[in-house]
Amino acid sequence: MFLTINPIAFSLGPIQIHWYALFITLGAVLAVVLAMREAPRKNIKPDDILDFILMAFPISIIGARLYYVIFEWSYYSKHLSEIFAIWNGGLAIYGGLITGLIVLIIYCYYKFINVYDFLDVISPGIFLAQAIGRWGNFVNQEAFGKAVDNLNYLPKFIQNQMFIDGQYRVPTFLYESIWNLIGFIIIIILRRRPKFMRRGQIFAFYLIWYGIGRFFIEGMRTDSLMLGPIRVSQIVSILILLAGIGITIYQSKKKEKYYQD
Repeated sequence: MFLTINPIAFSLGPIQIHWYALFITLGAVLAVVLAMREAPRKNIKPDDILDFILMAFPISIIGARLYYVIFEWSYYSKHLSEIFAIWNGGLAIYGGLITGLIVLIIYCYYKFINVYDFLDVISPGIFLAQAIGRWGNFVNQEAFGKAVDNLNYLPKFIQNQMFIDGQYRVPTFLYESIWNLIGFIIIIILRRRPKFMRRGQIFAFYLIWYGIGRFFIEGMRTDSLMLGPIRVSQIVSILILLAGIGITIYQSKKKEKYYQD
Protein backbone atom coordinates (compact mmCIF):
# COMPACT_ATOMS: atom_id res chain seq x y z
CA MET A 1 0.00 0.00 0.00
CA PHE A 2 1.34 3.43 -0.96
CA LEU A 3 0.72 6.21 1.54
CA THR A 4 0.70 9.53 -0.28
CA ILE A 5 0.80 12.96 1.32
CA ASN A 6 -2.49 14.78 1.79
CA PRO A 7 -2.26 18.02 -0.22
CA ILE A 8 -4.12 19.80 2.59
CA ALA A 9 -1.69 20.66 5.40
CA PHE A 10 -4.34 21.74 7.90
CA SER A 11 -7.69 23.47 8.17
CA LEU A 12 -8.75 26.64 9.96
CA GLY A 13 -12.47 26.18 10.25
CA PRO A 14 -13.81 26.11 6.68
CA ILE A 15 -10.48 27.31 5.26
CA GLN A 16 -8.13 24.63 3.96
CA ILE A 17 -4.43 25.43 3.87
CA HIS A 18 -2.60 23.48 1.15
CA TRP A 19 1.03 22.38 1.26
CA TYR A 20 1.42 23.89 -2.21
CA ALA A 21 0.63 27.36 -0.86
CA LEU A 22 2.81 26.88 2.21
CA PHE A 23 5.90 25.96 0.16
CA ILE A 24 5.42 28.90 -2.18
CA THR A 25 4.90 31.28 0.75
CA LEU A 26 7.92 29.92 2.65
CA GLY A 27 10.11 30.36 -0.42
CA ALA A 28 8.88 33.90 -0.94
CA VAL A 29 9.44 34.88 2.69
CA LEU A 30 13.02 33.55 2.72
CA ALA A 31 13.73 35.28 -0.59
CA VAL A 32 12.52 38.59 0.84
CA VAL A 33 14.60 38.21 4.02
CA LEU A 34 17.75 37.49 1.99
CA ALA A 35 17.12 40.42 -0.34
CA MET A 36 16.43 42.84 2.52
CA ARG A 37 19.72 41.87 4.17
CA GLU A 38 21.65 42.34 0.93
CA ALA A 39 19.92 45.52 -0.25
CA PRO A 40 22.03 48.07 1.71
CA ARG A 41 25.18 46.89 -0.10
CA LYS A 42 23.61 48.28 -3.27
CA ASN A 43 22.28 51.40 -1.56
CA ILE A 44 18.75 50.07 -1.77
CA LYS A 45 16.48 50.49 1.22
CA PRO A 46 15.22 47.20 2.73
CA ASP A 47 11.73 48.73 2.75
CA ASP A 48 11.95 49.06 -1.03
CA ILE A 49 12.36 45.27 -1.23
CA LEU A 50 9.39 44.73 1.05
CA ASP A 51 7.19 47.20 -0.82
CA PHE A 52 8.11 45.56 -4.11
CA ILE A 53 7.31 42.01 -2.99
CA LEU A 54 3.97 43.06 -1.49
CA MET A 55 3.09 44.45 -4.90
CA ALA A 56 4.76 41.88 -7.16
CA PHE A 57 3.95 38.62 -5.36
CA PRO A 58 0.18 38.58 -5.92
CA ILE A 59 0.59 39.90 -9.47
CA SER A 60 3.20 37.21 -10.21
CA ILE A 61 0.84 34.51 -8.92
CA ILE A 62 -1.79 35.80 -11.34
CA GLY A 63 0.78 35.85 -14.14
CA ALA A 64 1.94 32.31 -13.34
CA ARG A 65 -1.63 31.05 -13.42
CA LEU A 66 -2.53 32.97 -16.58
CA TYR A 67 0.53 31.56 -18.37
CA TYR A 68 -0.49 28.02 -17.38
CA VAL A 69 -4.14 28.45 -18.31
CA ILE A 70 -3.29 29.92 -21.73
CA PHE A 71 -1.25 26.88 -22.71
CA GLU A 72 -3.83 24.51 -21.24
CA TRP A 73 -6.82 26.36 -22.68
CA SER A 74 -8.15 23.24 -24.41
CA TYR A 75 -8.89 21.93 -20.91
CA TYR A 76 -9.85 25.11 -19.06
CA SER A 77 -12.19 26.29 -21.81
CA LYS A 78 -14.37 23.35 -20.80
CA HIS A 79 -13.77 23.75 -17.05
CA LEU A 80 -14.00 27.50 -16.45
CA SER A 81 -14.73 27.07 -12.75
CA GLU A 82 -11.27 25.54 -12.24
CA ILE A 83 -9.33 28.49 -13.64
CA PHE A 84 -8.98 30.06 -10.20
CA ALA A 85 -8.28 26.79 -8.33
CA ILE A 86 -4.55 27.43 -7.91
CA TRP A 87 -4.49 25.31 -4.73
CA ASN A 88 -4.64 22.27 -7.00
CA GLY A 89 -1.40 23.32 -8.71
CA GLY A 90 -0.91 24.77 -12.14
CA LEU A 91 1.34 27.76 -11.58
CA ALA A 92 3.93 28.17 -14.36
CA ILE A 93 7.19 29.53 -12.95
CA TYR A 94 8.08 31.30 -16.17
CA GLY A 95 4.76 33.12 -16.16
CA GLY A 96 5.43 34.36 -12.65
CA LEU A 97 8.99 35.41 -13.46
CA ILE A 98 7.98 37.31 -16.60
CA THR A 99 5.18 39.11 -14.78
CA GLY A 100 7.43 39.86 -11.82
CA LEU A 101 10.13 41.28 -14.11
CA ILE A 102 7.64 43.66 -15.72
CA VAL A 103 6.48 44.87 -12.30
CA LEU A 104 10.11 45.22 -11.19
CA ILE A 105 11.09 47.41 -14.15
CA ILE A 106 8.12 49.70 -13.58
CA TYR A 107 8.77 49.81 -9.82
CA CYS A 108 12.47 50.65 -10.25
CA TYR A 109 11.60 53.38 -12.75
CA TYR A 110 9.35 55.17 -10.27
CA LYS A 111 11.72 54.56 -7.34
CA PHE A 112 14.82 55.72 -9.27
CA ILE A 113 16.57 52.41 -8.58
CA ASN A 114 18.95 50.81 -11.06
CA VAL A 115 17.17 47.74 -12.45
CA TYR A 116 20.34 45.63 -12.53
CA ASP A 117 21.08 46.48 -8.90
CA PHE A 118 17.63 45.36 -7.86
CA LEU A 119 17.82 42.17 -9.92
CA ASP A 120 21.25 41.32 -8.50
CA VAL A 121 19.93 41.70 -4.97
CA ILE A 122 16.87 39.46 -5.43
CA SER A 123 18.34 36.76 -7.72
CA PRO A 124 19.83 34.56 -4.95
CA GLY A 125 16.49 34.55 -3.16
CA ILE A 126 14.67 33.58 -6.35
CA PHE A 127 16.91 30.52 -6.64
CA LEU A 128 16.06 29.52 -3.07
CA ALA A 129 12.34 30.22 -3.49
CA GLN A 130 12.19 28.05 -6.60
CA ALA A 131 14.08 25.24 -4.90
CA ILE A 132 11.55 25.25 -2.06
CA GLY A 133 8.49 25.86 -4.25
CA ARG A 134 9.12 22.71 -6.30
CA TRP A 135 8.19 20.67 -3.24
CA GLY A 136 4.68 22.00 -3.65
CA ASN A 137 4.67 20.20 -7.00
CA PHE A 138 5.87 17.09 -5.18
CA VAL A 139 2.90 17.12 -2.81
CA ASN A 140 0.47 17.72 -5.68
CA GLN A 141 2.09 14.91 -7.70
CA GLU A 142 2.96 17.08 -10.68
CA ALA A 143 6.12 18.08 -12.56
CA PHE A 144 7.16 14.45 -13.04
CA GLY A 145 8.83 12.39 -15.76
CA LYS A 146 8.43 9.05 -17.47
CA ALA A 147 7.46 5.79 -15.77
CA VAL A 148 10.31 3.71 -14.32
CA ASP A 149 10.55 0.33 -12.60
CA ASN A 150 11.60 1.71 -9.24
CA LEU A 151 13.00 4.68 -7.34
CA ASN A 152 15.02 2.72 -4.82
CA TYR A 153 17.73 5.39 -4.71
CA LEU A 154 15.30 7.81 -3.07
CA PRO A 155 13.77 7.99 0.44
CA LYS A 156 10.56 6.01 0.86
CA PHE A 157 8.31 9.06 1.21
CA ILE A 158 9.43 10.34 -2.21
CA GLN A 159 8.99 6.91 -3.75
CA ASN A 160 5.44 6.71 -2.42
CA GLN A 161 4.49 10.18 -3.62
CA MET A 162 5.98 9.51 -7.06
CA PHE A 163 3.84 6.39 -7.51
CA ILE A 164 1.35 7.97 -9.88
CA ASP A 165 -1.35 6.19 -11.93
CA GLY A 166 0.02 2.80 -10.96
CA GLN A 167 3.66 3.50 -11.87
CA TYR A 168 6.73 5.12 -10.38
CA ARG A 169 7.61 8.40 -12.07
CA VAL A 170 10.94 10.17 -12.52
CA PRO A 171 10.97 12.96 -9.89
CA THR A 172 11.89 15.86 -12.16
CA PHE A 173 10.60 18.24 -9.48
CA LEU A 174 13.46 17.00 -7.28
CA TYR A 175 16.08 17.44 -10.00
CA GLU A 176 15.03 21.04 -10.53
CA SER A 177 14.90 21.74 -6.79
CA ILE A 178 18.44 20.42 -6.35
CA TRP A 179 19.67 22.30 -9.44
CA ASN A 180 18.29 25.57 -8.06
CA LEU A 181 19.73 24.90 -4.61
CA ILE A 182 23.17 24.32 -6.13
CA GLY A 183 22.79 27.56 -8.10
CA PHE A 184 21.88 29.37 -4.89
CA ILE A 185 24.96 28.06 -3.08
CA ILE A 186 27.26 28.98 -5.98
CA ILE A 187 25.86 32.49 -6.28
CA ILE A 188 26.19 33.09 -2.52
CA ILE A 189 29.82 31.98 -2.57
CA LEU A 190 30.88 33.78 -5.73
CA ARG A 191 28.86 36.99 -5.74
CA ARG A 192 31.60 39.05 -4.08
CA ARG A 193 34.42 37.64 -6.18
CA PRO A 194 36.00 39.91 -8.84
CA LYS A 195 34.41 38.06 -11.76
CA PHE A 196 30.99 38.80 -10.29
CA MET A 197 31.60 42.46 -9.50
CA ARG A 198 29.80 43.93 -12.51
CA ARG A 199 26.25 45.20 -12.36
CA GLY A 200 23.78 42.66 -13.65
CA GLN A 201 26.12 39.67 -13.65
CA ILE A 202 24.51 38.03 -10.63
CA PHE A 203 21.19 38.21 -12.45
CA ALA A 204 22.88 36.97 -15.64
CA PHE A 205 24.28 33.98 -13.76
CA TYR A 206 20.78 33.18 -12.54
CA LEU A 207 19.43 33.30 -16.11
CA ILE A 208 22.22 31.10 -17.48
CA TRP A 209 22.17 28.54 -14.69
CA TYR A 210 18.40 28.23 -14.53
CA GLY A 211 18.01 28.27 -18.30
CA ILE A 212 20.44 25.37 -18.77
CA GLY A 213 18.95 23.27 -15.99
CA ARG A 214 15.35 23.90 -16.91
CA PHE A 215 15.96 23.09 -20.60
CA PHE A 216 17.27 19.59 -19.87
CA ILE A 217 14.93 18.83 -16.97
CA GLU A 218 11.93 19.98 -18.99
CA GLY A 219 12.90 17.45 -21.65
CA MET A 220 12.39 14.68 -19.07
CA ARG A 221 8.89 15.76 -18.09
CA THR A 222 5.70 14.18 -19.36
CA ASP A 223 3.40 16.99 -18.21
CA SER A 224 5.02 19.92 -20.02
CA LEU A 225 3.03 22.81 -21.41
CA MET A 226 3.08 22.33 -25.17
CA LEU A 227 2.76 24.55 -28.22
CA GLY A 228 2.03 21.97 -30.85
CA PRO A 229 4.96 19.52 -30.70
CA ILE A 230 7.23 22.02 -28.91
CA ARG A 231 7.76 22.29 -25.16
CA VAL A 232 7.09 25.92 -24.29
CA SER A 233 9.47 25.98 -21.33
CA GLN A 234 12.36 24.75 -23.43
CA ILE A 235 11.89 27.66 -25.83
CA VAL A 236 11.79 30.12 -22.91
CA SER A 237 14.83 28.42 -21.36
CA ILE A 238 16.87 29.03 -24.51
CA LEU A 239 15.76 32.66 -24.61
CA ILE A 240 16.70 33.39 -21.00
CA LEU A 241 20.00 31.55 -21.44
CA LEU A 242 20.83 33.78 -24.41
CA ALA A 243 19.71 36.84 -22.43
CA GLY A 244 22.01 35.86 -19.57
CA ILE A 245 24.97 35.43 -21.91
CA GLY A 246 24.18 38.75 -23.57
CA ILE A 247 24.04 40.61 -20.25
CA THR A 248 27.30 39.01 -19.12
CA ILE A 249 29.14 40.06 -22.29
CA TYR A 250 27.65 43.57 -22.30
CA GLN A 251 28.30 44.28 -18.62
CA SER A 252 31.81 42.78 -18.67
CA LYS A 253 32.85 45.59 -21.00
CA LYS A 254 31.96 48.17 -18.36
CA LYS A 255 34.14 49.23 -15.45
CA GLU A 256 31.40 49.57 -12.86
CA LYS A 257 31.89 47.58 -9.67
CA TYR A 258 29.09 45.45 -8.35
CA TYR A 259 29.41 46.45 -4.70
CA GLN A 260 30.16 49.72 -3.03
CA ASP A 261 33.36 49.49 -0.95
